[in-house]
Amino acid sequence: MENKQITLQNDILWLEAIIDAALALYFKNETPYSSIYEIQPPALIENDNSGYAQALKEHSFSFEERLILITGLVRYLKPQSLDLFLIKNKTLDTHFSEFGGAHNDKEKGFTPTLNTVCFLLGGADNMQVRMNFMRVIYDNNVLYRERILIAQKQPVELSETIQLSEDFLSVIITNKKYVPKYNSKFPAEKITTKMNWEDLVLEIGIKNQLMEVKEWLQHSDLILNEWKLDKTLKPGYRVLFYGPPGTGKTLAATLLGKSINTPVFRIDLSMIVSKYIGETEKNLGQLFDVAESKGWILFFDEADALFSKRTDTNSSNDRHANQEVAYLLQRIEAFDGLIILATNLQTNIDEAFLRRFQNTINFPKPKYKERKILWKNMIRNTFEIEEGPEVLDTISKEYELSGGEMINVVRYCAIKAATKGEKKVNFSTIMTGIKREYQKSNKTFN
Repeated sequence: MENKQITLQNDILWLEAIIDAALALYFKNETPYSSIYEIQPPALIENDNSGYAQALKEHSFSFEERLILITGLVRYLKPQSLDLFLIKNKTLDTHFSEFGGAHNDKEKGFTPTLNTVCFLLGGADNMQVRMNFMRVIYDNNVLYRERILIAQKQPVELSETIQLSEDFLSVIITNKKYVPKYNSKFPAEKITTKMNWEDLVLEIGIKNQLMEVKEWLQHSDLILNEWKLDKTLKPGYRVLFYGPPGTGKTLAATLLGKSINTPVFRIDLSMIVSKYIGETEKNLGQLFDVAESKGWILFFDEADALFSKRTDTNSSNDRHANQEVAYLLQRIEAFDGLIILATNLQTNIDEAFLRRFQNTINFPKPKYKERKILWKNMIRNTFEIEEGPEVLDTISKEYELSGGEMINVVRYCAIKAATKGEKKVNFSTIMTGIKREYQKSNKTFN
C-alpha cells in the first residue's frame, strides 16, 4: 500500500485489534485489555493527504464514529478482517445475534451493521453501553448529516447496515470529490460557466437585486451567527427569477454560485414528478438531503411544473400534485442555503408561493442599450464585420432579441465564418441568423 494511505492502513490494524479484544472479552478469554477504549485510535499522519486521512482531519470524529467508519470501510478493502464474526453458536447452530450483521445467502463474507459496532464497544450484554451508543447515532449524527454514510431510516436503527455513500467511497478511491451523475434517482445536473458578472448584461436595477442575493451569501454567517440574528431570521434564502427564455436566469444562478465557489445544481422538475404516489417526495427528499450536506445552491428551472396555479383539485392527479407542492415547499423553507426558482411568467406562480420568497427578480428581454452591448461583446470583439461595426447599432435598434437568441445568431455566423476560414462576418449573414430566430418564435420578420 502506498505511503499516502498509511492512515487508512493503521485504522484497519486498529479495528482488527479491537475485534480481537472485544471477542476475547466477550468469551472471557485472556487479553491485556479490560475495555476496547484502552485501544486508542492511531495518531493522524501529518503528510497523509489521502481522502480518508482528510476526512478524519476535517471532521474530528469521536472514538465511536471513527470505529463505525472503519468498520464500514473495511468490508470493501479487507473483508477478511471481519471473518471472525462468521463463527457460529454451537449450542443453537446459528450465527451469534449479538454480533449484528446483515446475513445474505449470496454474500459469503460478513456485512457489518451498527449492532456490530455496538458489540465491539461492549454492548452485547450491557444495556447502558447500548443506550449510550444509540444516543451517538440516533439523531443527525455527523456521519449521516454529511452523507458519509447512508441510512435507510431516520432516526437510525442499530440494525442498519453500515452503508458508505457513493461520494465518500469516491473520495477514498479517487481522492477527488464525487459529483453525482444526472439520472432518474438524481434528477439534477451541475451547471458551470466561463463567464463573469460583466458578461451578464442587465439593467442596473436588476443587477443590484442580484448583488443583494450575492451579499447575503457572503455575509449570512456574520448576520446570523456573530450578530445572533438567527433567532429572528431563517438561514435559507429563496429567490424567484422570472422572464422570457434566454434572458440570463440560468447564467445569473451560475454566477451566484461562482461568486462564493459553491456548486449550483439545476433540477429537472419534470423528472422528479412521478406518476407513482410517494415517489416524488422520495426523489425530492434524496436530492435535498444531499444538497443540505454539501452546501449546494439549488436552481429549479421551469418551476411551473409544480408551482403553477391550480384551480381544480377534484381529480386524484391534482390532489397528488398539491401534496407534492406542499412537500417541496416544506423542504424549501427548511433548506438553509440558496434556492432559486425560475419561470417564464411570474403570473404562472401562485401568490401563496410568492410570499415565501425573500426576493423576486424580473429578467426582461434586453432593451436597445443592453442589446447593443451584447452584440458588441458577442460579435464585434471576436469577428471583423465587413460593412463596419456600425451595422450592430442598426440591428440593436430594429430587432428585439433575447441574449439566448443572440447566441444562436452568433453560432450561425461562426459556422459560416469557419467555412470560409476567416474571422469575418457580413451584414447579410447576421440578418439570416436573426431571421431564423424570428421564424422559430413565429414572429414577423421585416
